[in-house]
Amino acid sequence: MSSHHFVKEGQEPALIIANGEACSGELLGQLLEWSPLVVVLDGAIYRALDHQIKIDVVLGDFDRAIDIETLVKDQFPIEIVHTPDQNKTDLHKGIEFLIERGYKAVNIIWATGRRADHHLANLTEIVRYKDQIQIVLIDDYSRVFVLPPQFEKWYAKGTPLSIIPVGTAGGVNTSGLKYELTNDTLVLGERISSSNEANEDGFVKISYTSGHLLMMECHD
Repeated sequence: MSSHHFVKEGQEPALIIANGEACSGELLGQLLEWSPLVVVLDGAIYRALDHQIKIDVVLGDFDRAIDIETLVKDQFPIEIVHTPDQNKTDLHKGIEFLIERGYKAVNIIWATGRRADHHLANLTEIVRYKDQIQIVLIDDYSRVFVLPPQFEKWYAKGTPLSIIPVGTAGGVNTSGLKYELTNDTLVLGERISSSNEANEDGFVKISYTSGHLLMMECHD
């Protein structure tokens, strides 16, 4: 895997590599090519090195044995960020690191699959940062992001779309979907809008008045 290209800060999202299920080499290469900063969480460091990724920042509590001296030598220049706070996950720390550095957007890979608790937490807890940074979780099958209160995007007919509440979301209205919602309330575990799809080529519009919604753009 070649190193990422130089991209001016602010033009493209940063990239966080977590420690869930790995994505395809093709997807990894596409994201690396246009990421101005690559942050690897410490639990994934040796997996990332196996993919010959040029790392800009390795971040975490370093509760695993990592040969820092060799890492710095082989990956120079690289920034080592020790974040020992046990009340936050390394993914939270990575997102907050980027917010502090002024990044407006981040793509996150290897954050789904593997442990079910980590998978669920990573999918749902991104809502806490919705007003600070644009986050997209990406794997080989889905793109997941928090919907703003008013959302509009063009999709091809039949594009699989799932609208998932984090807790309860009220006043949900849609247009352009096969199964429309009109002033609906969605509740995780009771009523969601999964396996919906774009009804025609054109814009899908979604709005809601309370709570949090995730958009999952999916493909098989």
